[in-house]
Amino acid sequence: MKADRLLEHYTQIAAAPDAIARLRRFILDLAVRGKLVPQDASDEPASELLKQIAKEKARLVKAGDLRKPRDLDNGGELDEPFAIPATWQWARLDTVGAIVGGGTPSAADADNFAEPGEGVPWLTPADLGGYSDLYISRGARDLSDMGSRSSSATVMPKGTVLFTSRAPIGYVAIAANPISTNQGFKSIVPYIADCSRFIAIAMKAFAPEVDAKAPGTTFKEVSGKIVAAISFPLPPLAEQHRIVAKVDKLMALFDRLEAACASREAARDRLAAASLARLNTPDPETFQADARFALDALPALTTRPDQIKQLRQSILNLALRGKLVPQDANDEPANLKPTDCEQWPGAPLMWRYTRLVNLLAEDTRNGYSRKPDEAPTGTPILRISAGTVRRDGVVAEEEHKLISGIDSDARHQYGLRPGDLLACRFNGNKAFVGRLTIFRDYLGLKPIYPDKLIRIRVSPDLAVPEFLRLAGDTDLVRTEVETVCATTVGNWGISASNLKEIRFPVPPLAEQHRIVAKVDALMALCDRLEASLTATAATRRRLLDALLAEALAPAEAREMEAAE
Repeated sequence: MKADRLLEHYTQIAAAPDAIARLRRFILDLAVRGKLVPQDASDEPASELLKQIAKEKARLVKAGDLRKPRDLDNGGELDEPFAIPATWQWARLDTVGAIVGGGTPSAADADNFAEPGEGVPWLTPADLGGYSDLYISRGARDLSDMGSRSSSATVMPKGTVLFTSRAPIGYVAIAANPISTNQGFKSIVPYIADCSRFIAIAMKAFAPEVDAKAPGTTFKEVSGKIVAAISFPLPPLAEQHRIVAKVDKLMALFDRLEAACASREAARDRLAAASLARLNTPDPETFQADARFALDALPALTTRPDQIKQLRQSILNLALRGKLVPQDANDEPANLKPTDCEQWPGAPLMWRYTRLVNLLAEDTRNGYSRKPDEAPTGTPILRISAGTVRRDGVVAEEEHKLISGIDSDARHQYGLRPGDLLACRFNGNKAFVGRLTIFRDYLGLKPIYPDKLIRIRVSPDLAVPEFLRLAGDTDLVRTEVETVCATTVGNWGISASNLKEIRFPVPPLAEQHRIVAKVDALMALCDRLEASLTATAATRRRLLDALLAEALAPAEAREMEAAE
């Protein structure tokens, strides 16, 4: 397949994750492989250009305009990682330009600033800010004197290709004027200035490979020896100019596409957010129309898996405002004492608003405090993560350890029944603290629970546990929970006494069951929509992978595939 065939599939791959960023990298790969522009038989071959480079290097050294570069060659054979056109030539990078490391200006220079713009810019990697293929003229500060012997910084000429060799590795820019850098650079001073732009393109293309060779984890840096030894595919000078012009044109196109995509996504996000906001803070007079519009429009507006989270939250908020299922005049309101209920403006007539403590069948209990010992015949004890890892609010019974010495009294005190709610007392993530999860006993392990979890048993005559679990995930309840959370040494926490004071809306019991059933159905729909969006994104990613791989495959391989 020719690279141009990518355009035939653009509408399918453009929405793939990081599609434009990957297409930018693809263009750079084509550029350094000689596949971006056609070769011209009249071009002077790169072998002749190498001779000119060697002569110019010798002239600069002899004239004193350039210090004789250190010999960084390790004597090994030149690696040729891919095929290049016949008119091109493989060379070490230090053959086409001097590799110059950064340094530190003398202390005296720091007190002798020139007028702004008059001194020599001294750059750090942060001054490039991640920009690629950019002409950069100024840096962190201007220094008036970079020639003192006490300075390890080197003044490099206009056209120097600046390459960051210390994390973050791979920022590339071209100096628009004489410049110097700190130790975070291994820059390339081309022996022939006309090669600057192509060298910059190639360095951007090779950046991931260079980064992969950097030793270290938290602090990564590549040596001048590694940079100097980069296998460099050198095209004829005339072809370099054509490549640079083509890259500039395509990158400008990608800039426009990226801006258009960002604008489209921003407009879609604003419309979706506005639709959901009108549902979350409903106007009684316009709610039906707002709901109709949202239901009609959201499938078109919801195009990314991350947007489903907002939809899920809106469903829960509607449920807790009595807007998800119709009220039934025959329902009996919750049998709560009038003194235990509070006013809730806008709530349905038969709903009540009360504190969690008024809904309990028995007092809350913190879990078992002794640490698990993984005894082979021990009793299962849940991990703290059992209450956080599942998105559907069900206690993850697989998340458990074993503990010995649990007698019948301990099992009774810290055991769990189906329908019990667990709340996390402490967690590094505030969103998990006080979050309710429901125990199903789907593994039949009969576990106990640890002291970082709080057990909540509600009165079946007043509340459906699953309804309270749903309510606990809404903005209405979470706002109160997070208000009483306290932080200690990086962990957030809530006490059982504070949790019991959190207020919950309480519909009639029959309506609670209807709400739970409706939410379950809508969440299942969200699951299917999310799975579909995820599958579509994965398909687009695989298609993009295949197209890029095929476009970069050697011509011989493509011909063999066509013959088969």
